[in-house]
Order: sequence, then structure tokens, then C-alpha cells
Amino acid sequence: MLNKFFGKFSKDLGIDLGTKNTLVYTSEKGIVINEPSVVAVNARTDEILAVGEEARLMVGKTPGHIQAIMPLVDGVISDFEVTEKMLKYFIDKVHRESFTLIPRPRVVTGIPLDITEVEKKAVKDAAKSAGARQVFLIEESMAAAIGARLPVAEPTATMIIDIGGGTTEIAVISLGGVVTWKTLRQAGNELDNNIIQFIREEFNILIGEQVAEKIKMGIGSATPLKETMEIEVKGRDLLNGLPRAVNVSDSQIREAISKTIGLIIDNIKITLETTPPELVSDIYEHGIIMSGGGALLRGIDKEIAQATKIPVRIADDPLTCVVRGTGILLADQELLDKVLSPETEEF
Repeated sequence: MLNKFFGKFSKDLGIDLGTKNTLVYTSEKGIVINEPSVVAVNARTDEILAVGEEARLMVGKTPGHIQAIMPLVDGVISDFEVTEKMLKYFIDKVHRESFTLIPRPRVVTGIPLDITEVEKKAVKDAAKSAGARQVFLIEESMAAAIGARLPVAEPTATMIIDIGGGTTEIAVISLGGVVTWKTLRQAGNELDNNIIQFIREEFNILIGEQVAEKIKMGIGSATPLKETMEIEVKGRDLLNGLPRAVNVSDSQIREAISKTIGLIIDNIKITLETTPPELVSDIYEHGIIMSGGGALLRGIDKEIAQATKIPVRIADDPLTCVVRGTGILLADQELLDKVLSPETEEF
């Protein structure tokens, strides 16, 4: 009875709680929030100063008493209280226009494949404390496959590679479940760290994470480009402590990230080796699908296709596949019941 009452005044939400970005989906408007998973907190008063994009701009620039916290590490909650406050902020923001006094939505949210029961409970508890009346947990690979409109419930294999900020998930899906999978802690953040390390060792210049990400997006690639690209990199000279700028080429950045790309490809091969032969033949026929921000790295699909001898394609709008998948599940209770994460209970 209460569920029906609260349901009339709340918008059901699909949430992609990512290491780098949090996306929120409503059935009426689609994706309504796409902001960085960052919260700025005043350590003296414990007051939330900013959430999302506004907080991201403060990273690395705050005085001692202000902390810009990224409450998720490798796709799981590392700071429960800050995650709860961030979720509450986003839930309230979605309901602000509907004049809801106490929003109590149903929430479908993605979780990593290798998440523990304790970490699952932390996600549920954070969402419940933030105002959700029911929480459904879905593996992110499954949500991404659904968001990419793949036939996950059919007796045919679907292979999806989701390269996010904190984790890379490689999964083979059939009949509404994950058959074989691998999860790596090497993903977008690791590529940024590779670039920071390379610039430091090659040029004796220290740069921050935001600059490294800008370089990766600007000239990063997994395969050689037709035309050479360069970008100016500004940072702090480690020898004299003064600002310094250098030009960096795409081939240098490719060298910097090659080890991580190679590790991802090796794990794709390992996953294929442990997949039943009937499913491998399906994958060979239908190809591999890529999602997540890492899928946007130039030439990564070609590099994987060359290494596996299997066609690879990038999903439409790979950044939003997971949240679109959660949105589809909100509207399809039958499919939701089929693909719910094991041992997930409703509140």
C-alpha cells in the first residue's frame, strides 16, 4: 500500500554509480544527470559545499580545510557517508521540479561483477539512506549489454567489454546470466596514471589527473594514427619547481598506455579461452561489443579485433550504456526479475 502511495509521488530512477561519473535516468526524461562522482566537503563543519561538476573543478585546488572527495574507488564505495550524501543530492535534484516533499523512488543501480556481499550491502544501504524505497542491483556488464540493446535473455552468446574509470569488465552473457567474466582494476584511471608516470620519467614534469585525462582524450590512441598529433603539456618542472611546457606526440602517449592496453587484451583472450565452445562460435559470428568511456580511445576496437580475430564494434553512445540499461529494466519488470544480481533482496 505504502509502495503504491510513494510511487505516485516519486520518479523511479536508474543509476550508474561510476568511479568517475554518476548518471541518473528517469523513464519520463531519459538521462537527467551526468556529473562527476566528486563531493567537496568542509572538514571543519562537515558541510557539503559542492557535488558533481562544481566539485570536480575543485580537485587539486582546495585549501587545507576543504576536501574534494571521490567516494567510489574501482567501482565500489570507499566512503559510505559521502556516497550517501551524493546520492541524496542527485535524488533530490531529480525530484526538485515535481514538488515532492519526501521522494521515495525505486532505484536500479549497476554494480561490478566482483563485488563482495559487504560491498553490495553498502550500495543498498547508501541508496536506502539517500531516500530509495526499493533498490535493485544489476551487474554493470549486464546493464551495459541491455543498454546496447543486445539479446541478453536469448540462448545466444553476447560478449561485452565495459571499460570504465576504475574497472574493466569483460563478460560473456547468455540466457539472462553472466557465463564467464574477468574484472580488472586497469581502466581509464590507470591509463591516466600511465600518462602521468611517462611525462614524469621522460620530461621530469609533474602533471595532475585532469591534465592526464585531457591528454588521453586529445591524442590518446591504441593503434598508430594516419596523421601525427601533438598536444602542449603544462606542469611543474621537478628539477627547479617552476612551471614548464612541452609538446607530446600521439606515439609517445601510445607507448605510455601500451602496457595497460596489452593487459586488457590478454584478459579478453583468457575469458574467451574459458568460454564454452558453443558460445565462442556465437561470439565469433556476432562479434564483441564495447561500452564505457574507454571504448572511445582511438583504435582500441581495431587493436582488440586484430588480437582476437573477432569483429569488434563500439556501442552507440558507450558512455551511457549502463544507465540506459537500468532505465530499460525499470520499465520491464519481467526482464528485471531475470537478470537481478544473485542474492539481491528488495527493501
